[in-house]
Amino acid sequence: MHYVVEQDGLLLSTDPAQLDRAWLFHELSEEAYWSPGLPAERFDSMLQHSLCFGLYRNGVQLGFARAVTDYATFAYLADVVVRAECRGQGLGQWMMQGVLAHPRLQQLRRMMLVTRDAHTLYRRFGFEATAAPANVMEKRDLSLYRQA
Repeated sequence: MHYVVEQDGLLLSTDPAQLDRAWLFHELSEEAYWSPGLPAERFDSMLQHSLCFGLYRNGVQLGFARAVTDYATFAYLADVVVRAECRGQGLGQWMMQGVLAHPRLQQLRRMMLVTRDAHTLYRRFGFEATAAPANVMEKRDLSLYRQA
């Protein structure tokens, strides 16, 4: 059974069949600063192996977010996007409320995300800069998609 939240003509759903994959692939591979050049096969794999949330109004997808999680201790929130023409209307905030209310994400010890410019949004939901940045490590290759 899929998770669904409805309010004032908005629908948040984890049903992967509802995703507008063409819009979402374009948004992530062409528009998002964090995933330029995302290959189609990696896009398909990330959707398959994540808890994906679509935000809709009248059947049109307006937003997306996904959680990479073990459902027990940890989740990484990724790829939070709202359609460009719909930004500034509170949709990201509404979507985040619904994502964070998902029953399977309630007992996690830690949830993390990375953002360049949405700190104000995420602080509303209890996210803060890591208390010990020296303890957080990463291995990254930002040119990987361009090489493929």
